[in-house]
Amino acid sequence: MSELVCVSDFEKEAFQNLPKNARDYYRSGAGLEKTLSENRNAFSELRIRPRFMRNVKTRDLSTTVLGTKVSAPIGIAPTAMQRMAHPGGECANAKAAEFHDVVFTLSTISTSSIEEVAKTAPNAVKWFQLYIYNDRKLTLQLTKRAEKAGFKALVLTVDAPYFGIRLADVRNKFTLPSHLRLANFTEELATSVTSTTEGYSASGINDYVNRLFDASLEWHDIEWLKSVTTLPIVLKGILTPEDAIIGADLGVSGIWVSNHGARQVDTTPASIEALPEIVKAVGHRVEIYMDGGVREGTDVFKALALGAKMVFFGRPAIWGLANGGEEGVKRVLEIIKKEFDSVMGLTGCSTVKDIQRDMVVHKNYYSKM
Repeated sequence: MSELVCVSDFEKEAFQNLPKNARDYYRSGAGLEKTLSENRNAFSELRIRPRFMRNVKTRDLSTTVLGTKVSAPIGIAPTAMQRMAHPGGECANAKAAEFHDVVFTLSTISTSSIEEVAKTAPNAVKWFQLYIYNDRKLTLQLTKRAEKAGFKALVLTVDAPYFGIRLADVRNKFTLPSHLRLANFTEELATSVTSTTEGYSASGINDYVNRLFDASLEWHDIEWLKSVTTLPIVLKGILTPEDAIIGADLGVSGIWVSNHGARQVDTTPASIEALPEIVKAVGHRVEIYMDGGVREGTDVFKALALGAKMVFFGRPAIWGLANGGEEGVKRVLEIIKKEFDSVMGLTGCSTVKDIQRDMVVHKNYYSKM
């Protein structure tokens, strides 16, 4: 692992190690994957404007998110079925986050249960990502289990009444390997991703979601969720200021700008492109987070300059899992934190509060000179 010195190195090595079924599931995006590429390309279109002759001898990366202090403004986004990448799965990922004192977000459709993760990483700052099922009793049970297990927030994914068309999964007829199960459920709900239907959809995960997720959700359902939990609610998957305003009006605690890893609708904006107008609309009312295409410390810096309070990433943690489990994720987090620390110091920032909006511009800023 000592030869893996950036996230890209981990990604290339993971592609060699992972079975095709799992690799393509983690890697792929919706449609022809234009947005998947744009999530990265959009970061490369932004330029950092450093300031100098400032005292950066000591630097403090820490911040506070939903009232909890963490070591850095980075966190692990929810990704499903992590034991396909390593037997430790979500538990190993959470332990790495605990080690680095950053946020870990557990997916509803995980291969380690809420209780397993809580027991394995009792001191981690843990959030629970929630899908609302047709069976509201089941959704309520998940919520109460997360509360009881010490999770600090509910992250409601709003962009997935059903899953997008991911051609790699269709080609592979994706299924969860038969030795694994969706650990937050029992009986048929735990194992139904191990089979597929025939035809164009032909993806076990899409079949599962289409049968069980509630596609009738509307904004008033946020009020129902607020009525049954004491946890702060973060809305994940917001891409427009219009939806962000509705969410803020309903009293949510956070808006998570995300295009679901470019896995829902192709040609939606890159998350970093959508971020500024959402910050402008509601950044003074709620905390704003983002994910999508984050691979380097410079990406974290750019997102914070554009108004994000916290920056999340999912795939880099998976690539870490595939290269050594917990130790691999620890190394990925260490790399991104060190890169971010370096960028801060070299741009004249000793704390995250020193990162200002005018320190990041689109490259066209210079063509106008």
